[in-house]
Amino acid sequence: MRKILVVNSKGGCGKTTIATNLAVALASRGDEVALADADRQKSSLSWSKRRPKHLASVEGLNWTKVEAIGSKTKKLDAVVIDGPGGLRSELARTLIAEASDIVVPVLPSAFDWDATLKFLDGISEIKRVRKGKSEIHLVANRINRSSTQVAELEKRLAKRGYPVLCRISDRVLYARHAAEGSGIFDFRDARTSDVRTQWHPLLQVVD
Repeated sequence: MRKILVVNSKGGCGKTTIATNLAVALASRGDEVALADADRQKSSLSWSKRRPKHLASVEGLNWTKVEAIGSKTKKLDAVVIDGPGGLRSELARTLIAEASDIVVPVLPSAFDWDATLKFLDGISEIKRVRKGKSEIHLVANRINRSSTQVAELEKRLAKRGYPVLCRISDRVLYARHAAEGSGIFDFRDARTSDVRTQWHPLLQVVD
């Protein structure tokens, strides 16, 4: 079973959007998937409660306490974890120590670059990551067409040894799906095929 942790050092990076849509993508192709919420705001857990029964099953789990980690995961192909912010808590470090994949959403904002690099350096020092047992995947998130900072972000990250895996656009449809308990992979709308294509590099590495 793959444990895919979506985590960042701060809020507002679209962590829950990445976690919910990643869980839907895996479930829609037939995997048995759970979405574990380890963030005290419990946004992913709320999303899972809104999820319509006729869509691919994504079981919501409450992992906001260390002792809950690993609960109800028998017979699953994957669990996607909406992680807590930062690295300092015991919960965060325990989740990172057990994750097979660590997905880090980053924003194309100069205000976030230093914090992001510091966070990535902190993750890289964790034993499991250092030994190559956990892989870090960077996702440039909430990208809009007018942004001029994406290339600079990718350049800075690559220079420090953190290449960006894919870019996810800032689209209104993500908010609509969040409100409905669904995700972009629940519906094969030709008009949004370009949005789903943006996720392919990430889906390939967590397969």
